[in-house]
Amino acid sequence: MGITITAEKGLGKSHIISRIRHQLQTGNDGVFIYMSKYDNLNKIQCQFLESVTSSLRASVRPNIMPFQEIAAELINEAIGWKYTTEQYIRKIFPTLLDKYSHKVVDKLRTNIEIKKPNISNIYIIQAILWTLSQNHINPANFWLSGKEIPEEQAQLMGLPNITDGDKETQSLNNVRQILDIVSDYRVPVICFDELDIADIADNGFTAAQVIANLSKDLYNNLTKGVLLLAMYPETWRDQVNYLPQAEAVIDRLVSEKSDRQPIELRYLNADHVVALVQTWLQEFYQKYQQIPPHPLYPFNENKLREFGKGKPTIRAVLKWCAENFLQKETIVDPHIPPHPPKIDPNPVKAFFLVELVHLQNPDDSLLEDEKNISNSLKFCFERLIGETLEGVTIEKIEEFINDNHLDFKIIGNQQQVKIGVDVLQQSGGVGVTTALGKLIDYKSFDITRGCLVRSKKINNNAAKARKNLRKLLKEQGGEWVSLQFQDIKPLLAIFSVWENRDSYELTDDQIFEFIKQRKIVVTNPLIKEILSDPSGQEPDNLTDDDLPMRIPQSADNSDDVKLNI
Repeated sequence: MGITITAEKGLGKSHIISRIRHQLQTGNDGVFIYMSKYDNLNKIQCQFLESVTSSLRASVRPNIMPFQEIAAELINEAIGWKYTTEQYIRKIFPTLLDKYSHKVVDKLRTNIEIKKPNISNIYIIQAILWTLSQNHINPANFWLSGKEIPEEQAQLMGLPNITDGDKETQSLNNVRQILDIVSDYRVPVICFDELDIADIADNGFTAAQVIANLSKDLYNNLTKGVLLLAMYPETWRDQVNYLPQAEAVIDRLVSEKSDRQPIELRYLNADHVVALVQTWLQEFYQKYQQIPPHPLYPFNENKLREFGKGKPTIRAVLKWCAENFLQKETIVDPHIPPHPPKIDPNPVKAFFLVELVHLQNPDDSLLEDEKNISNSLKFCFERLIGETLEGVTIEKIEEFINDNHLDFKIIGNQQQVKIGVDVLQQSGGVGVTTALGKLIDYKSFDITRGCLVRSKKINNNAAKARKNLRKLLKEQGGEWVSLQFQDIKPLLAIFSVWENRDSYELTDDQIFEFIKQRKIVVTNPLIKEILSDPSGQEPDNLTDDDLPMRIPQSADNSDDVKLNI
């Protein structure tokens, strides 16, 4: 199925996509694949493969990525087991590897091949299975992304590296195979956003035309999925419509129900404005159990319609209502509150509340999205530059260049304080040990204090990780700050408002002023704890990441490598 959304800038394309992504994250039926950067249109297949695998690496719940869920589904279906993804990762897969080494992956793959003869690239199955191993997940993900891994590692895992000359063709074949495997268990929703760039490929095609052709290929070769494209109306009109064999392309990018036309987001008209304001007022009067003289009271319908002729946005309607209340003395009914619902003069509040509502009943994946949490923290700390909080006068916020573990550095007190911050939510393993190892390397990373932000315990059996943690807390004056959802929630919400500021038609100054007025950052417990003097202790409100589980009897007792597989 193909869906194309067209709209002028600021009408909400990105916001709709964001809502679709959030909705898919709350269920188990779909997986969201997103692409918005097209750095080299001549190698779009390689870039698309990276976008697909990046989306399938994103956590959907604590420490679980879609690739791992698919691996568990493949094994359960082929072998007849019924274990959860968490059980495979934490106990079953490590036990199988300890007992039978890498041969067990070969055997599992063979059984999956028998059940799924349509999977032609056995190495993709092999790599997906390796994501269940904490010691092999990174090279498996690298290989799935089309990147070369060390030859010794490749041989151990049974994965051939792709040669440079074959990368474009092989990347597209791998994408098709990965999506075919995924679609057996989830509906892949593939979104191409921000297609209105001026770059041109060597064949003369624009980004929108290149992606339209790619989408046509995906549509023709995938058994199940949804293609979602977003662009300006003129991009659709002047670029997609002028492709060679445009009719065949368009047939695959729009639904038949829409008469082969994209879904167009439009500005509000006079009728829309009246209906919108009437709905807001209806909710208000129902709340106070009152009946107004007319549904639009205290507004004048003719004035609303006149305003609607200007094709306003929703934010503009909010602002107009705030500026056009009738005076108190014109309200004649003593039973109706003298003022209708007061709309905050700062337009940021309404959208901040919207984002808070979306976070009201979070799924666990929100606390697993390390990148979003660290970006939100960095954004909020940047709002404190020039301010003094917890004895630290913040001068600047820096990123760590060429490092994928440490997130950012807080510099203050005339360069005397340099706090390295790392949001670390993954389970125990090599990644945790490595991250903590960098967090205690004050000299290499030019920091005076390491700060771990984490909500979960570190297993006592993780000797190297625990050793690095003790050094951080007891010897180097570092800190472990407990990550609690109620603390990060408003920071995630305001960061999301800022990310969607174009759709919301907000300026940076409006958002920054709202943050300052409402003291969203300066009073936040998480922000204050990161800046405060370290306690040298592990937090006591951490969650236990270990799950009790039962090992398959075949894995415990059998010396036969068949394992009843």
